[in-house]
Amino acid sequence: MRVMEDGGQVTQVSRHDPRVTPVGAFLRRWSLDELPQLINVIAGSMSLVGPRPHANAHNEHYRRLIEGYMLRHKVKPGVTGWAQVNGYRGETDTRDKMEARIEFDHQYIRRWSIWMDFRILLQTPLAVLFGRNAY
Repeated sequence: MRVMEDGGQVTQVSRHDPRVTPVGAFLRRWSLDELPQLINVIAGSMSLVGPRPHANAHNEHYRRLIEGYMLRHKVKPGVTGWAQVNGYRGETDTRDKMEARIEFDHQYIRRWSIWMDFRILLQTPLAVLFGRNAY
């Protein structure tokens, strides 16, 4: 992806985004761009499973719009999550999509178990292979 400095504004990647290079499109489509986050997992600042982290500008924006938005920060962010394996992977271009993602994050926090994490890890490759929301 080409660099685009927005300051406090963050523009999410969208379909046919001119900032995405052909190599970047391939990496993003198959989630290979997520592999460096494994370093964060090893360092202990991320988990394999948990709510996906958002840009700080998104946190500031959505905390005012969605009740309970910041509760997702009570647990470590993850490389994959309950929202992602349930179809809320990629762009959240509407408030409804973000609210649904946050609801799945809240469900994950309330229902967490090692078995749920295992289930999410097993479902993640299917979300990558058959999901159409990453670009």
